Amino acid sequence: MQAAITGEWRRPVNTAAHQKGGIHDDDTATDLGFRGGTVAGAIHMEQFPPLLLKMFGADFWQTGTLSMYFRSATVDREPVRCLTTEPERVGNIRRTNVWMEKEDGTIVASGTASCGGHDEKSELRKKLESIRPISELRILKNLKVGARCEDQRCFVENSFLDAQLGVITEPLSCYKTSNEFSGRVLPVTQVVRAFDPPEVALITEVEPPFVGLYGAIEIEFINGPVLAETEYKGSGEIVGLSDSPQTEILWRDSILMTDKPIARMLKMDRLMKNSSPRWD
Repeated sequence: MQAAITGEWRRPVNTAAHQKGGIHDDDTATDLGFRGGTVAGAIHMEQFPPLLLKMFGADFWQTGTLSMYFRSATVDREPVRCLTTEPERVGNIRRTNVWMEKEDGTIVASGTASCGGHDEKSELRKKLESIRPISELRILKNLKVGARCEDQRCFVENSFLDAQLGVITEPLSCYKTSNEFSGRVLPVTQVVRAFDPPEVALITEVEPPFVGLYGAIEIEFINGPVLAETEYKGSGEIVGLSDSPQTEILWRDSILMTDKPIARMLKMDRLMKNSSPRWD
């Protein structure tokens, strides 16, 4: 694909390296066959907003979508850059292809970004429609597609945002101070954090131990952006279950509300079979 806009080379920090026993921990990750503790996919997604704001303007924060499928893991401070194609218009929606690459050309993540409303043909919406049938689930065996959770309180404090800004690769001004949105905009990692309560509520029947990692994330702003120090109600639904030779796969679709819908997250998680005694 011919790139329309190319971002700068950045060196994202593995901010969760201290979390022992998870995929971001060097010892755990190498035991599972990775080169080291992995940088979270949400951190990689934070490199894209500067390019998307050039392409779509501030409307991206209000009705934009970034939909990314993670293809290759990176380790702490490994150089990566993001790229986009020229946008195409489909009805009210403007859509572009986006991807991230390493210095050797390896694709870290790829997907779509759009603006103007719900994109039924985003990268992850298309993938969800074509997930493979379940072969066998052992870690996720107690979960059912269609299961929902009740409203959860969702709130991200300024302290979490400030900690992220200490290491973020693209520290935009709207993350630092209140602006035309009457609040501090959350970068992608903290948007994902805002969805934690409904996501956790959906998997209370999944018993540890296991190691999981993000397989794909789509953030859709409906009446965005998502702001720090703001009370939201979050709910969610399990919308897909699948597996691969190495992983069990969970899809969750969650929404943040005030008196209106604010943002939606479609996320796919991979649970490593070789991290669970159920697969011994």
